Amino acid sequence: MPRRMTSTKSGTHQALKNSSFESMVISWLMQDGWQVFTPVLDNGHQTDILISDGPNYHRIQVKTVEAAGEDHIVENKWKDSNVDVIVYFARNSNWGYVTPAFSQNKSKLDHDGHQRFEQTKNEFLKAFHKL
Repeated sequence: MPRRMTSTKSGTHQALKNSSFESMVISWLMQDGWQVFTPVLDNGHQTDILISDGPNYHRIQVKTVEAAGEDHIVENKWKDSNVDVIVYFARNSNWGYVTPAFSQNKSKLDHDGHQRFEQTKNEFLKAFHKL
């Protein structure tokens, strides 16, 4: 069996982990029937994933947080962008939140209107559909 025999730098390791969360969301949305697009470069547009049901398009940003609890405060880094949905994954646990883009500067993850999910396809999609 193949084994990785080289070490990975911590910054690279974190980028790989973050990318893996994006890949999970992409897979789950594709299995739900969405057309899924990934920008070659999301710098400036702040869009990790673009989805479509045909006539409609929605921009998604995927973020990971080191959250001690579900009342964790997240900053709005998309205030002047066209992002529609933000998916937060707790790096240190097995849960996350799907949130509509919010206008205030900061918000708690467990704010009303934010949908909690366990890190499984069915739980994610159930939360995503509630938005």
